[in-house]
Order: sequence, then structure tokens, then C-alpha cells
Amino acid sequence: MNLAPPDATTDARRAFFDARPASAAAVDLSVRIGGLTLANPVMPASGCFGPSLGRLIPVTELGAVVTKTVFGTPRGGNPAHRLTEIRAGMVNSVGIPSRGAAGYLAQQHPHYQALGVPTIISVGGHRPGEYARVVRDLAGSGVAYELNVSCPNLDRHGADIGSDPDAIREVVRTTRLETDKPLIVKLPVLVSSIADCALAAEEAGADAVCVANSIPALPLERYTRAPALGNVIGGLSGPGIRPIVLRLVWLASRAVQIPVIACGGIETVDDALDYFSVGATAIQVGTASFGRPFAMVEIVRALQDRCLTDGAGDINALIELWRAE
Repeated sequence: MNLAPPDATTDARRAFFDARPASAAAVDLSVRIGGLTLANPVMPASGCFGPSLGRLIPVTELGAVVTKTVFGTPRGGNPAHRLTEIRAGMVNSVGIPSRGAAGYLAQQHPHYQALGVPTIISVGGHRPGEYARVVRDLAGSGVAYELNVSCPNLDRHGADIGSDPDAIREVVRTTRLETDKPLIVKLPVLVSSIADCALAAEEAGADAVCVANSIPALPLERYTRAPALGNVIGGLSGPGIRPIVLRLVWLASRAVQIPVIACGGIETVDDALDYFSVGATAIQVGTASFGRPFAMVEIVRALQDRCLTDGAGDINALIELWRAE
């Protein structure tokens, strides 16, 4: 897609902004995450969205936005190269650079607030006890916190807190003491039991789990066989991981009563409906937005259209129709 620069006002861009039929307003796509009600179940994956995208797409049509992961103190990312494409999707090793909680509040949060949609702040830590301190330092900003216990490219070993149910419990328990806002725990793919990890989050007080983060991967250059990424390993995302994450969402949604937010290779409304059919309450779109920034809004609009076409008054009725098939 030949996209115009963010400050351009092309006919195609204006047409996309104005394309919503008035009848779509009659469709109820709202979902609940703990005490939070979102206008619809579509949001970006952390790390795949920035406020500048609001100049290109109608962000107010999304249910929420999710920030890049915020750590307590500033940190740089991983060495170049940080990104490579493979046939199964994309492998990134950005390494979550962060301005720290204070830097986020001063320099980034005002831009998220200006978008006019709920902001979910992604929170990171190197040890279980760090998450609570970051949330405390964020001083009540945002409508919810996504606890990223699963980034696969913070170090070369691909270690993550989210593979240990006891560590998940500690993260959620200590963070819950700092806030009454909804807590979402973003879980990894490579765990012995996604059900046990999701259940640990629920038992400790989480309001939802996000399944899942990218998959640890080691891409090589074709002819030299040298690592393609400066950090050697990275996180595989994109359509190639969708069947894997579908299984995990199916397992997690049967293990817990709290909502499961699906994240993994979602590109179209049919991908979203696949996840809803196996138990997801909401979805996050990541890799697709790099090539098609309009993908999230297209999915929202397509969900509205499906409800109208199928005679479903809300998203829950549409999901039931799909499950019945």
C-alpha cells in the first residue's frame, strides 16, 4: 500500500476516514475487561503503535491503545540489526527501549491522552518486584496496565518471568497493592502449561490475560549463516504463529474465568473471529500494522458489517453465531 505521509490530506485518506456508514453506530461491539468497558475489542499490540499513527488512521474507532512497554528507569534497546523478515512473518529484537516511568509521563503520555481513546500502559521489569514500583511511579496514569512478563528479546537467553506461575503470582500480587485499575498479564508462548500460567494470574488478582507474546527465534543470514539480528535471538510474530496461539487461547480460556485477549498473527476480521470462536474476548493487532496501518480499523469496521449482515445486535451474538457453525 502506498501510504501518504502523516501530514498529507489525500483523497484516499479522507475517504477512509469518512467511510463509516451511519448504520454501524447501531452495532454494539463493547467488551468488558475487569471494570473497564471498551467500545470494541480491537487494540494494537504493545510495541506496534505510537501516537503519531493517530495522524494517519482514525484511532478513535479503536477500543483502546496499548503503549510501548515502560520500565522504571531509562534503558536502551538491543544492538542493530533489530528486525528481519522471514517467510513465516517477522522477527524483531528491538529490546524495548524505554524512557523510564518519569520520561514516559513527561514526554509520551500526553500524546496518548490526546488521541481520545483509553490508554492501556504496558509495564515491564527484569524481576518480579519491579512491576509494582513502575505502576506506583506511573501515578494512576492510564485506564489499565498490561504487565509484560514475556518479552523474548530482553537478553540472549530469551528468559521471561511469565514462564513461572509462582513469579506471575508475585508480579500480580505486588502490583495489585499499588492500583485498583485493571491488570492484564501478557503471557509467553513457550511455557509448560499456559493454563497454569493464566490461572496463576487470575488467582493473584489479574483482570485479564493476553495470549501471547512473540515466539523466541534465531534467524540466520542466508549465505553466511551468521545471526541476522544483533542480539542473536528475537521474537517471531505474524501469520505463521497464528495456529500456535489459537491453541493457547483455547486452552487459557478454558482454564480461567477472566477475559483472554488474543494476540498472534491477526490480519483480518476472519482471523479475529477465529480467536473469538475459541474463547477470546478481545484482540491485539501487531505485525499487520507495519505493512497495513489501517488493518485495525478495517477489522473494527468489518466486525460491524458482519453484525449487520448476520443480524447480530452485538459482538457476543456474532460470536455465538460463529461458534454454532
